[in-house]
Amino acid sequence: MSGCDCQIEPGDSDQRSVLLILLVINGIMFAAEMVTGLLADSTGLLADSLDMLADALVYSIALYAVGRGHSTKIAAARWSGIFQISLACGLFLDIVRRTIFGSEPESWLMSGMGLVALAANITCLAILSKHREGGVHMRASWIFSKNDVIANLGVILAGVLIHFSGGRWPDLVIGILITSIVFRGGIQILGEASKAAMNQPTDSETAR
Repeated sequence: MSGCDCQIEPGDSDQRSVLLILLVINGIMFAAEMVTGLLADSTGLLADSLDMLADALVYSIALYAVGRGHSTKIAAARWSGIFQISLACGLFLDIVRRTIFGSEPESWLMSGMGLVALAANITCLAILSKHREGGVHMRASWIFSKNDVIANLGVILAGVLIHFSGGRWPDLVIGILITSIVFRGGIQILGEASKAAMNQPTDSETAR
């Protein structure tokens, strides 16, 4: 057997189906949260919508990696992490802008869309549950969806706090927290990719 690193893993077809479903869910939720976030003037919702966009891109990369070699899956995970970190930096700049120039978030739009997004991400977690110990590209997908659930709960809480306090600060705070979660997720994925690269068999080992 040659060391071409092109073996097909059992369950590749199942992984493709799972990732395709996740891609569709996150793509729809990105559009819905982006529109609602603009209408609600909410940093938290806009941050969550861009997080959904990043997840959709990540699932696209992971979908490409299914059935390909170990090195391709590691590269896919690395790109996923880079997307997450880049997104976090962009979100932070938007939070700074809104802090300086102000915003007037609509609490009930925030909480309502947060509940819809929470349901979508819980569905994603349920779909991913049996694949979370799979290849590094699938573990990356699990980490993203798990972080998204935390972010959705934060958006809902921020909406409730804005309603009762009348201030905009809960929205800015949850925006910062989501940014931190996104950044931390990117670091986690890069760590997973580095660990997988260190444990990757050499060509001579693969050829045995």
